[in-house]
Amino acid sequence: MRDNLNAPPVNPLPWIVWAIALPIIALEVVVSLGARGVVGGPTAIGWRLDAMERMAFSPELMRYMVENGIYPPEAMLRLITYPFVHGSFTHALFVVVILLALGKMVGEIFRWWAVALVFFGSGIVAALVYSAIPMMQAPLVGGYPATYGLIGAFTFLLWVRLTGSGDNQWRAFTMIGFLLGAQLLFGLLFGGGTEWVADIAGFATGFLLSFVVSPGGIGRALARLRTR
Repeated sequence: MRDNLNAPPVNPLPWIVWAIALPIIALEVVVSLGARGVVGGPTAIGWRLDAMERMAFSPELMRYMVENGIYPPEAMLRLITYPFVHGSFTHALFVVVILLALGKMVGEIFRWWAVALVFFGSGIVAALVYSAIPMMQAPLVGGYPATYGLIGAFTFLLWVRLTGSGDNQWRAFTMIGFLLGAQLLFGLLFGGGTEWVADIAGFATGFLLSFVVSPGGIGRALARLRTR
């Protein structure tokens, strides 16, 4: 009973998950309050647009840099900054929810640096894959590609567990199938862009990176999952 009374009201999250989520939350709070005129005065209405112009990833810019062999640091930095700025409060909210939920489950097994590598690595690879497709013109903003990397890592853990128990391994991909189906549905109903290409690339990157960064690879990940 004493242990129950002393238990935290919210399950603690790995610190690396908070380190990623808090800048997203802080930036969204600032630009949302500015858009409503609560802070910053009249000019604050444009803070979100200004943040997107400074932090969004441009596939056209990346293609230009590759063609000309020039890679300005401020332009390359956008590969890391674009997951932190979002087009709307709802956009940011869904990203943070997925990040906290999947980050907790992955972070309880992966080391902190592995979680960071999956998040940022998935975001970077997703942006590069997005840029490699000539028809992609719209800039990338938001943390979906990077958080889909965490979904890929979680899928890896499920896949390992199902493999060890002899169950159907394809069940591990139920979550990504549901999310992509929901994206397709919303796209058909309300109109959608081509960002799903980056989301799929982020998921695949997170899944594949997990073979390398999970503790001890498949064997140790399976052993730890069996003890949970």
